[in-house]
Amino acid sequence: MEKRFPFLIGLIIILVLIGSQSIFIVNQTEKALVIQLGDPVDKVFGPGLHFKIPLIQTVVRFDARVLDYEARAAEALTSDKKAIVLDNYARWRIIDPLQFYRSVRTIPGAQARLDDVVYSQLRAQVGRHSLTEVVSSKRSGIMADVTRRASDIMKEYGIEVVDVRIKRTDLPAENQRAIFGRMRAERERQAKQYRSEGVEEATKLRSEADRERAVILAEANRRSSVIRGEGDATAARVFAEAFSRAPDFYKFQRGLEALKKSFEQNSRIVITNDDPFLAPIR
Repeated sequence: MEKRFPFLIGLIIILVLIGSQSIFIVNQTEKALVIQLGDPVDKVFGPGLHFKIPLIQTVVRFDARVLDYEARAAEALTSDKKAIVLDNYARWRIIDPLQFYRSVRTIPGAQARLDDVVYSQLRAQVGRHSLTEVVSSKRSGIMADVTRRASDIMKEYGIEVVDVRIKRTDLPAENQRAIFGRMRAERERQAKQYRSEGVEEATKLRSEADRERAVILAEANRRSSVIRGEGDATAARVFAEAFSRAPDFYKFQRGLEALKKSFEQNSRIVITNDDPFLAPIR
């Protein structure tokens, strides 16, 4: 009995190893295939506990969830001959693991094929629309068409394309420089136009101000001339009335004024006593 005990222990260990190699578990987020001597068995295993033949069969698992793929940025040409750089991504999932394994085998292989298909469909759809439509008005419709066409093509690889979206739309570097140059030229043209309009408006304002100034000065001169004329007329009338009332006094006053003006400059005058010039002070 003691001699059989090690044998039983070894047999139990062998049976445990064989049992562990015969059982495999598939998670809720996975699907699995059993590969026998390099060829997949025609059955897809879902979540749960399953059995396989040890040493002869192996298990390959695939993610059953929706996967994301970031595509490389690439150029495309619109219908109005505008080059744009599209940065897009795709969401996809494996719907037929058996067909997937037979066609592309691995996730990187599927992503490489998906990149080619999505880019070709995206370029074809962009080529049917103008730049404005791609960027704004028809962007959603373009993405829906690309998703549908890409999904139809990828079904032969056991893949369903759930969604394709453009993250960002840029212009190539040379186009950006050209557009920047046009924008700068347009801004300079507008600046020149605004400056010329400002100069024209300033000239109008100065001309209007000069005209109003000339009108105001002319009116002021006219009124001053009228007022001076009226003053002179009043003065002449007053002098005439004063002269007519007291002609001797008026003559005496004028004589004093004449003497005063004659001696203001410290002048020397030689006159006789009976000179009429001295009549006011005799």
